Amino acid sequence: MIGTGLNEQAVLFTSWLASASDGMSLYDKLVHYQTEIWKSIGQTFEMVGISLLAAILLGLPVGTLLYLSRRGQMYENRTLSMVVNTLVNVVRSFPFLLLVVFLIPFTRLLVGTSIGTIAASVPLAIVAIAHYARLAEQSLLEIPRGVIEAARSMGSSRLQIIRKFLYPEARSGLVLGLTSSTISFISYSTVVGIVGGGGVGDFAIRYGYQRYEMDITVFIIILMIILVQAVQFAGSRLAAWLDKR
Repeated sequence: MIGTGLNEQAVLFTSWLASASDGMSLYDKLVHYQTEIWKSIGQTFEMVGISLLAAILLGLPVGTLLYLSRRGQMYENRTLSMVVNTLVNVVRSFPFLLLVVFLIPFTRLLVGTSIGTIAASVPLAIVAIAHYARLAEQSLLEIPRGVIEAARSMGSSRLQIIRKFLYPEARSGLVLGLTSSTISFISYSTVVGIVGGGGVGDFAIRYGYQRYEMDITVFIIILMIILVQAVQFAGSRLAAWLDKR
């Protein structure tokens, strides 16, 4: 068994050396694969964009519901809080790769196929909702109780308290949570190649690892690091600008 493993590693290393000495520079390879690279980047942005939309449109309301249904809050409801908390925890604790496979029947029912970028976005969107809901709840929990009491003393309705007091007070934390979620979505998007979702992660595996062109893989890794750093920088700056405390 050990000898077989060593032989396999030797074959991989020999193949990598052969590809490294084929006379093509990294620039030549990037030019050669430029169509596939741009396509994979577009697929990644599409998947992350859909997951972000799901996080904002559904994750934020779910997180708000988690906060409002807690003990001592405006819409205290022990049963509702327990049910929603359980659903969020189950999704968040599910290994993402297994979740992708587990949701294949649901994905096929929802979008008519289990293969492709849109199909891959379904499990990613579900994870996005649960992931951001928890972060949104945590941001709302950081709001001082005095803010809500002050809003009530001014005669604000429950909807006005949410829209004009809770969200504005928590906006910095909500942006930071969305930033953290976006970075997670980018990471998750590299896994969905298993259902033909494409993206830069799938490109790195197919054109870098499987063809033994490790310089392509390294290039994609650097590209992902730059993208994540850009997202973190932009999110942190926006959160700092919105923080009026």
